[in-house]
Amino acid sequence: MKLIGACLILLSFVGSQQLSAQDIVSGTLTARQVLSQMQIHLTCPWSQETVDTFKTGNPDDKVTGVAVSMFADMEILRQAVAKNCNLIIVHEPTFYNHLDKTDMLKGNPVYRAKNEYIKKHKLIIFRFHDHWHRTVPDGIYVGMIEKLGWKANQIDSSMLFFRFDEQTVGGFAQKLQVKLKGSQLRIVGDPLMRFTNVAFAVGAPGSQSHIKLLTSEFTELLVAGEAPEWETYEYVLDAYLLGMKKAAIFTGHIPSEEAGMEYCATWMKTFIKEIPVIYLENGSAYSFVKNIQIQ
Repeated sequence: MKLIGACLILLSFVGSQQLSAQDIVSGTLTARQVLSQMQIHLTCPWSQETVDTFKTGNPDDKVTGVAVSMFADMEILRQAVAKNCNLIIVHEPTFYNHLDKTDMLKGNPVYRAKNEYIKKHKLIIFRFHDHWHRTVPDGIYVGMIEKLGWKANQIDSSMLFFRFDEQTVGGFAQKLQVKLKGSQLRIVGDPLMRFTNVAFAVGAPGSQSHIKLLTSEFTELLVAGEAPEWETYEYVLDAYLLGMKKAAIFTGHIPSEEAGMEYCATWMKTFIKEIPVIYLENGSAYSFVKNIQIQ
């Protein structure tokens, strides 16, 4: 009986999410209907406790186009407007904190100007973080592994561990730099250390996740997005100074995940046919001193 009841609930949910024939023919999807289609095509159940929510705009507005990106910074907002996309799906916060709380930003000139631009152009911003990681396989890892060309190097289905031909950390970092254009890689440990085994951690999962991967007997090199310098950086440095065969390469947050959001746009195009879906790439938020030309 429990199984039958669960099936009925699932069928009821899926049925409630289906688009009407009129919506499909006319191409007048709302942002809420786009989200419903995304939910149907995920492999994980939708959680009520999540950061994956609408941050701005009216979800019941008709969607003219969908722009997918890592961050909804001002450049991305302007590009979306220029390309007639009023629904922007991003992986990370829009208003500078994990929960996108804006109470402490009231009266702030940057927040005010950004929010006024969003309201003026009636932009609908939706954060797609938790469930894009929870779906199987993890959408961010799928996109990143494809971009890096590491699929053949996976040792299992976890998408966390990889084996390469023996080489130095420094040589590997140079090749990685070419694939992650716009990033500025950091190496902790000995650049001349030879290795074969790599653990991969996208984004910023926290030092506990990094240290767990590094503690594995398999891991010699950790490739990660970012971490506070007093946490994973110091752990790897101490391991190296203690004579252990451990090193890390930090790519920066955006380079470690952005291909996963590019893949998200590709994924959405397989079931959102009525409106355009495009990917917009975030540029680096900072400049590198060596690249600055002083007049």
